Amino acid sequence: MDGVTAPTAAGRPLSPHPDRLLPVDPVERAIARRLYDSVRALPLISPHGHVDPQLLAADEAFTDPASLLVTPDHYVTRLLHAHGWSLNDLGLPDADGAPVAKPREVWRAFCSGWRYFLGTASRQWIEAELHEVLGVRRQPSADNADELYDELVDRLATPAMRPRALFRSFGIDVLATTDDPADDLRHHQALASDPSWSGRVVPTFRPDRYVDATQARWTQSLDDLAQASGIDSTSYRGLVRALEARRDHFRAHGATATDHGAPDPEMAFLPEAEASRLFDAVRGGRATPQEARLLSRQLLGENARMSSEDGLVMALHSGSCRNHHAPTFARYGADTGHDIPMCTEFTRALRPMLERFGTHPRFQSVVFTLDETAFSRELAPLAGFYPSLHLGAPWWFLDAPRAMRRFRDAVTETAGFHRTAGFVDDTRGFCSIPARHDTARRVDAGHLASLVAEHVISEEDAADVLHDLNDALPRKAFRL
Repeated sequence: MDGVTAPTAAGRPLSPHPDRLLPVDPVERAIARRLYDSVRALPLISPHGHVDPQLLAADEAFTDPASLLVTPDHYVTRLLHAHGWSLNDLGLPDADGAPVAKPREVWRAFCSGWRYFLGTASRQWIEAELHEVLGVRRQPSADNADELYDELVDRLATPAMRPRALFRSFGIDVLATTDDPADDLRHHQALASDPSWSGRVVPTFRPDRYVDATQARWTQSLDDLAQASGIDSTSYRGLVRALEARRDHFRAHGATATDHGAPDPEMAFLPEAEASRLFDAVRGGRATPQEARLLSRQLLGENARMSSEDGLVMALHSGSCRNHHAPTFARYGADTGHDIPMCTEFTRALRPMLERFGTHPRFQSVVFTLDETAFSRELAPLAGFYPSLHLGAPWWFLDAPRAMRRFRDAVTETAGFHRTAGFVDDTRGFCSIPARHDTARRVDAGHLASLVAEHVISEEDAADVLHDLNDALPRKAFRL
């Protein structure tokens, strides 16, 4: 920890304000309230996230608040790490086999660091989770950590807190998970064949570890794909055929989209002979880093071509420098809080894809970035011309209230509202889903209220747009 003694917050009420995130101006606030009230109870469309489908298939009770709210959420662990807690202190195991804090200890660390979340988007989500999902009425603190822990352990043991009951209470209409192409999708199959389950949970095809030929374990990943697909993946053509076969498997289990976390959005469309030469060189350890990067872009282009044929929406997430701290990656692995946004170029990078598929009747893409300077300069103009390209919502570091407002300001005047894809919660924290969607609804209601107050649009049009942002647009963009 950072050595600073936190003032006690024990006894302070935890009660999120009903007008949080709505405009301060009284005229705009009144309009925003009406708009928000018109959509607050709409079902949730969750087209991109990282909830484990086994959670719903098994429907086992959550054991404790730390493993539910803290350890799996890198939004939480990264900031506590910045204030001095190790990732072991927060429940993450490492490659060295160091002792890992028990859940109660993790919860104590979280409560002790509660004040460090002030002003962050995470604080708003966690407050809503604690208050509206888990019934907590006091702010966490070092003084009440054990009492809150015991209270929440008892509450989580009740039938109303089991995953399927929460799914229903959250009002989730459809939940998309993110899945490795080698996954047999048995948990999705279990849900689909369970007569007691009526929810819609669909897989999403995430082929990064087979497409990114710059990764150290890329060749070993090809063996996993070959085993899952039954197709020899030791040649370029074999790898492409194996990916196509697994895409078909995912479609048969309800998938409507793929997901690509490429470091940049550039794609290549090389002759097969040249692609095969690159593949053999990379697999044989004879390629330069530049050649490995080119092969990765070629394989990303192949996935775009596949989407034009099988109709799976291509969601492209770019602009992240993954695993920025090499020692942490080596010790704890990926997705442990040190992926960092970086500048990203789209106009030239997407041109090869859009020249081929930008007006293709079956091709559809949703493009996300962590570089918000690209919103108005590149992405909004591109989405304002190409029918196949939809603007992904502010994502990850940008799915915060003020960043969401900047997004609407940046893209709407060029592309309008209806070239955007609604909202994605992009979360591993199951209980944060309703809180994140509620944040987006409040922010969009405030943005639309300002346009109504300025007499740019009518309140009736604003209500229609807000409904579309939360229903029609995500369904259309992700073919749900």
